[in-house]
Amino acid sequence: MSTNVIATGTERPIIEEMLDRNREALIETVRGLSDADARRRLVASLTTPISLIKHAAAAERIWFQRFWAGLDESECDGYSRRDKGTFAVADDESLAAVIAEFERASQRSREIASRFDLDDHKDNPREGNVSMRWTLLLMIQELARHAGHGDILREQIDNPALRQSNS
Repeated sequence: MSTNVIATGTERPIIEEMLDRNREALIETVRGLSDADARRRLVASLTTPISLIKHAAAAERIWFQRFWAGLDESECDGYSRRDKGTFAVADDESLAAVIAEFERASQRSREIASRFDLDDHKDNPREGNVSMRWTLLLMIQELARHAGHGDILREQIDNPALRQSNS
């Protein structure tokens, strides 16, 4: 994670740095896990450590590639539909590959976002008229929430007593 926290200055660098910090915080929740631990289902939903990363990559694509860049699903670099498929991880996908996928999607999001001013806006069928500022703030919220989910899952995985009782 960046040690150079941007806490003063103009709005855009602060927002972008906060988003990047949340991207890294989400990755940190899975760093060092085995592929098996990353796939452990500890809650009733599809939420696993690896699926949180997969979902975050899809969210990046949905908002930046599909919505802001206007790309067709076939032009995106991975899954980009707004449904439960965002949490689907194929059996042959490793944790390292899913992290790399998220990092690629995040980099593409940065590139797309840089083409727009914070006040640029577009109509979204679900949310109405939204600005780039709103989208960046939404992604901060989304990734912070999922990093919190990841923290809880990681705590459960790293707890030796829980590991023995769930094995």
